[in-house]
Amino acid sequence: MLYWLSSFSEGGDLFNLFRYITFRAGAAFFTALIFGFIFGRPLINYLRKSQKKGQPIRDDGPESHFVKAGTPTMGGLLILSALFVSTLLWARLDNGYVWIVLTVTAGYAAIGFADDYAKVSKNNTKGVPGRVRMGLGLALAFLASGWAMWLHPSDLSGQLALPVFKNALINLGVFFIPFAMIVIVGAANAVNLTDGLDGLAVMPVMIAAGTLGVIAYTVGRVDFTEYLGVHHVPGSGEILIFVAALIGGGLGFLWYNAPPAAVFMGDTGSLALGGALGAIAVVTKHEIVLAIVGGLFVVEALSVIIQVLYFKRTGKRVFLMAPIHHHFEKKGWAEPQIVIRFWIIALILALIGLATLKLR
Repeated sequence: MLYWLSSFSEGGDLFNLFRYITFRAGAAFFTALIFGFIFGRPLINYLRKSQKKGQPIRDDGPESHFVKAGTPTMGGLLILSALFVSTLLWARLDNGYVWIVLTVTAGYAAIGFADDYAKVSKNNTKGVPGRVRMGLGLALAFLASGWAMWLHPSDLSGQLALPVFKNALINLGVFFIPFAMIVIVGAANAVNLTDGLDGLAVMPVMIAAGTLGVIAYTVGRVDFTEYLGVHHVPGSGEILIFVAALIGGGLGFLWYNAPPAAVFMGDTGSLALGGALGAIAVVTKHEIVLAIVGGLFVVEALSVIIQVLYFKRTGKRVFLMAPIHHHFEKKGWAEPQIVIRFWIIALILALIGLATLKLR
């Protein structure tokens, strides 16, 4: 919104700064960060008072989690509030890609909020039925995928871009929409499954988002895309504002979510942030790179799928408990040990994802 101040610029003055994505991204980051620090404690106090018993803890979960009983959930509201306020302040609101990502984030936040509310109000771990959640998520992803396909340049619309093989495009046509839907829904649910330990999900989300933000800024600039030999997506650079706000809001939340957590992100935050990652990947034509950058989330989701399928087939388990972070808990790893090691893995994967911009 504040981009309109650039219209007062005659060049070389303060208002001219508002033209630059990098300046507005930095401002978005600090706006969201300060928002998180100011409103974090009041929100947590409100959630603790209104929820009383906090997030229900699974009876079959790791024994170490029982001490977390009473911790309030829906802390994702802090990240999302900071994210939306900051993005709406600093991003260009005439950019369709920004609205795609905001719509997906808000939609999945609403689904997650309904799920969290059902769990808290009923004081059990059963929230909104899985089929309802999946149906709503697919409908939202369908809208976003078709919207992105319509906004993409004609030479990229319906095309699947490949990392490393930069000149290669696979024409999916209308099948791009179901493919993009899988990316968005898969990312949302993978992050949701990862959010099982204090601080485990939010930092890898920020790392993955930061990587995708750099990619969005890069593919939005024709000079960078010509140098790197990647496909140009006009207007995608504005996504960096959203990403900067996400990271600022995420750090503000992590201040309170660090072990021992004063608040849990809940499905409100994890579904929304995962959906945002998927939407950014679709907008920037880097869906496959998301599987690399978000490789930690992929492994978490696969561990659940493998566990369920193998148990149904044999009656035995591959992992001591799924998702895989619980497997390491059962093996005796301390929670901070798991969290920090998973952060390191997420950072390594992000660097590999960034390297695909240069490799050819």
